[in-house]
Amino acid sequence: MDLLMPSTGLLFWMTIVFLIALCILGKWGFPSISKMVKERKAFIDDSIRKAHEANEKLANIQKEGESILQEAREKQAAIMKEATETREAIVAKAQEKAKDEGARLINDAKAEIVTEKQQAIREIRAQVAELSVKIAERIVREKLSGDGKQMELIDKLLDEVTVDDKTSN
Repeated sequence: MDLLMPSTGLLFWMTIVFLIALCILGKWGFPSISKMVKERKAFIDDSIRKAHEANEKLANIQKEGESILQEAREKQAAIMKEATETREAIVAKAQEKAKDEGARLINDAKAEIVTEKQQAIREIRAQVAELSVKIAERIVREKLSGDGKQMELIDKLLDEVTVDDKTSN
């Protein structure tokens, strides 16, 4: 029963030791424990504040990244539109150049045809003149021999000229 009911002397000394321990702890132990708890609390609060700042910075960075990405998409669309317009302009210019070149070639061909036609007419005229001179020469020779022969010669020469024209065509 002594364990359940301690003696008054033991109780007295236990109380005194307890009060001395309490005073020592109150003087040196509790302030240092409180100080460490406050430091720990300040460290935790500072860490939480830094974590919130980091989250805010991360959110800002994400927003900036999204805005940069959106801006890049807009620039890409603008570049694509400009490239399409440039391509269409180049194609239109090439088509116009091809039309101009085709028209120039046609005009050159027409001019060449006209030149060749005129040259052919000159050659035909030269041949006709040459034939006329030959006919006149033969007529003059035959005229000296008589009028009847002259008419025969003219008919004969005309027939030859007609036959020559038909064979040359």
